[in-house]
Amino acid sequence: MDKDDDAAAGGVTIRLAQQPEADELLGRSPLAALVGMLLDQQVPMEWAFSGPYTIARRLGSDDLDAHAIAAYDPEAFAALLSEKPAVHRYPGSMAKRVQQLCAYLVEHYEGDAAAVWSDAATGAELLERLRALPGFGEQKAQIFLALLGKRFGVRPRGWREAAGGYGPANVYRSAADITGPESLAKVRAHKQEAKAAAKAAKDTAGGPTERN
Repeated sequence: MDKDDDAAAGGVTIRLAQQPEADELLGRSPLAALVGMLLDQQVPMEWAFSGPYTIARRLGSDDLDAHAIAAYDPEAFAALLSEKPAVHRYPGSMAKRVQQLCAYLVEHYEGDAAAVWSDAATGAELLERLRALPGFGEQKAQIFLALLGKRFGVRPRGWREAAGGYGPANVYRSAADITGPESLAKVRAHKQEAKAAAKAAKDTAGGPTERN
């Protein structure tokens, strides 16, 4: 059965990648967590959040370094992500986004990913900082904010409200709510239901106009 793995004195347990080594990296590396969130689009969640570990291994390191990635030759970095098994379905474009994110962190936070949230006074301030990150739109920023609060214990005032629909406790809507295989299945089911509802709404809107 899944357990709620909020931040504790002994560290943070993350189960997003569903691979022990990859999840261990996510739990101890703020940059890995950010990169995993960045990669979480158009691929299964486990694939996305395994990406930081794969990148670190291919760089010959046990962690990600924003300075090193930002300075890496773009073509070589794209090739590194494209090696089989590829880090993402679109490794070239995602390699560019990862480097853009790291360059932004170097410019604005001296390469320290944790500095994005470590001194944020309110949830609104943290959301604004996350939205400013390359590749982070409103939804991705809110999901990561919820992930920080629920799994990493980063809880500035008003964080649940700032996270929108992803903030409440005991919901299964995003990566923030995954603590193991059971909750992963529930989140996946929610996403499929939301996708089906959106498709149904689109089909209805585009259908023939009913006449009296």
